[in-house]
Amino acid sequence: MTTDHRRYSYWLETVEDDLTPRPPLTGSETVDVAILGAGLTGLWTAYYLLQHDPSLRVAIVEQQIAGFGASGRNGGWLSPGFPVSLPELERRFGQTNTVDLYNAMVQAVHESLRVLESEGIDADQEQAGSIRMARGAHQLPSVERAIRTYDRLGLGEYAQPLDASELLERVRVTQAIKAMYNPVTANVNPAKMVRGLARTVERLGASIFEQTRVIDYETGDYPRLMTTHGDVRANVVVLAGEGYLSQLSKESRTVIPLYSLITLTEPLSDEQMAEIGWDKRYCIGSSRYTVDYLSRTVDNRIAVGGRGAPYHFGSRISDAFDQHGPTHQMLQRMAREWFPVLEDVQFTHSWGGPLGMPRDWMPSMGYEPANGLAWARGYTGQGVATANLSGQILADLISGRESELTHLPPVNYENRKWEPEPLRWLGIRFVQSGFTELDRRAEQTGRAPTGRSLAERLGRH
Repeated sequence: MTTDHRRYSYWLETVEDDLTPRPPLTGSETVDVAILGAGLTGLWTAYYLLQHDPSLRVAIVEQQIAGFGASGRNGGWLSPGFPVSLPELERRFGQTNTVDLYNAMVQAVHESLRVLESEGIDADQEQAGSIRMARGAHQLPSVERAIRTYDRLGLGEYAQPLDASELLERVRVTQAIKAMYNPVTANVNPAKMVRGLARTVERLGASIFEQTRVIDYETGDYPRLMTTHGDVRANVVVLAGEGYLSQLSKESRTVIPLYSLITLTEPLSDEQMAEIGWDKRYCIGSSRYTVDYLSRTVDNRIAVGGRGAPYHFGSRISDAFDQHGPTHQMLQRMAREWFPVLEDVQFTHSWGGPLGMPRDWMPSMGYEPANGLAWARGYTGQGVATANLSGQILADLISGRESELTHLPPVNYENRKWEPEPLRWLGIRFVQSGFTELDRRAEQTGRAPTGRSLAERLGRH
């Protein structure tokens, strides 16, 4: 049966290129570098490898089509945000490493935009910045702590404080009392970005095999990706499947597939948008534990994303999990609370998908030359810019080039493994329900969470 890949997200629906899958692998191939996954991580890795050495033979193996996973379904935030907070990074790796890593993330945003421009990729990109707000007194301590932390680390330009009146000049959100503005973040159509990047790496000489599922891999003297259609032998295999890596037996406890969901309004009129006051395409969010992320599309729709969908036992992934009525309905209610003008506006699209979450929230990019194995994983929903950083790092590591990037904390970082089932399911569901309850209680009482609850301690990052 032919899969209608456009139905997996509004972003995929809007791309102009044909989504007919590229031919699958047939038999055996021998290349220099074999990459699992034609999402942003795999494609950026191929791009930088071929930039450095155009003679390399690079093959990318994809289970569906380029951009099928999180790269084609996310919230469109090309942001320097990192899954682990600055205070936690500083606790684990020290101040210098923390500042270096954040600056590298800033540069990854700029580098992504540079490549889009130089390669002629139109991804509806607009670098308007992002706004993280305190929507109510209970969220104010979190925003104020973040502003102080950025200032203390010498990163204050990325957390510019906005009082209520300054915030109203940018976007009108009910109950918003303070915010921090980061001018670096860009709003993109991620599917246009990833599909354009796929065409670019093909032009540079890479081969992309679609509709080809990797079922295992081998390392050592003869590295290879083993698929349902044959195998790809290489000097180096790269694992760049993010949440889908959890479906490989060797990676089943490395990351879990955590679902994030998005819902989208119909196009708003100029009058409705004027009432909201969202003059530029800022990416906006609040400080909820259960996460929210909103963006404005080029055709004046509002995309509203967040967490809430439950983790599924055994790290199962299914198209059926892309829809979760209670979460999508919660996001729509939230949007109408933020923007009362949306009361009678229709939501035309709802979708979701799995992201990759490591046990300690820390992304890892690494390479084992002796085994011919490289990997990048664990973005926990902060992957659009992080994938670019990963691609640069992996290209440097595989090519044997030492750089400032190859000394960053995520490089060759060893993540703690997830617990086996059923402990994994019990622990994740406990933290998920705990975060939901923390948000509910804070909104009802107007008091900020204390940080001392078991859910907060287990989920600290």
